[in-house]
Amino acid sequence: MEKELLAKIQTILEQDKTRLEKELASFAGRNAHNKDDYQAEYPDFGSEIDENAQEVIAFEDRLSLEHTLEDELRDVKNALQKIASDAYGVCKYCGKEIDPERLLARPTSSSCVDCKKKFKGEL
Repeated sequence: MEKELLAKIQTILEQDKTRLEKELASFAGRNAHNKDDYQAEYPDFGSEIDENAQEVIAFEDRLSLEHTLEDELRDVKNALQKIASDAYGVCKYCGKEIDPERLLARPTSSSCVDCKKKFKGEL
């Protein structure tokens, strides 16, 4: 893979990592026992019945968002680790190089289009 393209993708991934960590920190704290895990904070809107119901709904939304963002952050970190170890851009299934256009569109991709289609049953 060309060094310029790799540098561009690395910059995109680092920006995504910063964005995801910032977004997670806005409603969740870090788990003291696992630095890669966040814990959504339970909101406090008051002690009235309707406020308690709003708290439960907001907490459920936060939990769902936390899991989604943690998954995205994990994928970004994995891609950055692959770049650091010169293993980035290689399909985890067939071992062939992933199309650079795919990597630009989705920098966290770990499989080529053909393998992705095959494992999703589209071929």
